[in-house]
Amino acid sequence: MKNRDFLILAGVLIVVMLGFGMIIPIFPYYIKNLGAGGKELGLLVGTSALLEFTFGPLWGKVSDRRGRKPVLMIGLVGYAVSTLLFGLATQLWMLFAARALSGVLSSATITAAMAYVSDITSDEERSEGLGKIGAAMALGLMLGPGLGGWLAEPNLSRPFFFAAGLSVVALLLVAILLPESISGEIQQAEKTKSLPLKEALLGPAGILLLLITLFSFALTNFESIFGLYAIEKYGFNPNQVGTVLMVVAVASTAGKALLTGPVTRRWGEGITIKASLLAGSAGFLVMLLAWDFPSVLATTALFILSKTLLRPATLGLISKNLQGDQGAVMGISNSFMSLGRIIGPIWAGFAFELNPIFPYLSGSIFMLLGFGISFLAVRDFFSTKT
Repeated sequence: MKNRDFLILAGVLIVVMLGFGMIIPIFPYYIKNLGAGGKELGLLVGTSALLEFTFGPLWGKVSDRRGRKPVLMIGLVGYAVSTLLFGLATQLWMLFAARALSGVLSSATITAAMAYVSDITSDEERSEGLGKIGAAMALGLMLGPGLGGWLAEPNLSRPFFFAAGLSVVALLLVAILLPESISGEIQQAEKTKSLPLKEALLGPAGILLLLITLFSFALTNFESIFGLYAIEKYGFNPNQVGTVLMVVAVASTAGKALLTGPVTRRWGEGITIKASLLAGSAGFLVMLLAWDFPSVLATTALFILSKTLLRPATLGLISKNLQGDQGAVMGISNSFMSLGRIIGPIWAGFAFELNPIFPYLSGSIFMLLGFGISFLAVRDFFSTKT
């Protein structure tokens, strides 16, 4: 692993996710101020995810041909502009337009970043590298909500403007400090290769892509609706929502940074995925038992720890087993993750208005379904190449 390049990329993603984390606790209040509710919140998140699903593989292939660095920069520009427009929005349709732009352009960022990590890590280091880059992202999310809640006290739009400025900082870091991870010869060779979508869907890795969709759907039942759930059930204010999300990010950062490498080396990605799916299913139910602010903090932290290794372990296994260029592979993987994020928030928004606990119950059911599939359908595949 090229430590200097990895640290620069991690620093960039910390800055990006710091901006993203700042606006998460503000979202529900921003929506409510425009006269919208759970349905609109779910549709907003789903709109961005739908476009990420569409454009993620395309950006991955572009990064194979043109390089990771320019695609990262396009994504950062897209995030800065869309966040600025979100902060300027005065009507609901303007929020949807900003989210659509974010889905098209900023979807390039994570795809190119994960492909970059795949370029500079060996097969043995892959899951650990993806886990550490996930920890960097979680660190930004950890610091962001508290800052966002503080900035929002006088003006709900201010965190969006600050986040746009942070994206410009990240853009400058990439432009000045981050080297390209693939050579010009490799980029030229990629122009003759095709996107391995058929192989991804029909081969053994297709099961892994299905699992990505299932657990992405399940997790967005928590992520997309937590703010409204906290307001409805506990009467939390923006600072309390931000504090809970900071605890979420601390647990996620610690899990990815400290556990991914040792756990996947000791037990392999397959066992890690199965255990995380089963524990995550139970974690959804445990969160429903919380009754006050301290218990919400404790049960949410336990849930996050239960699922924190899912994404790096699954992506690492896909990267090692799916033949093809890493940009295209990561683009396909992110596309299937986005598919879950399309359906999950929309379902969670409608389910929330029927009963606030329904998104959590459905999240538990789908995590359990993922465990059943991983246990019964992919035993042989998970036991190899780990």
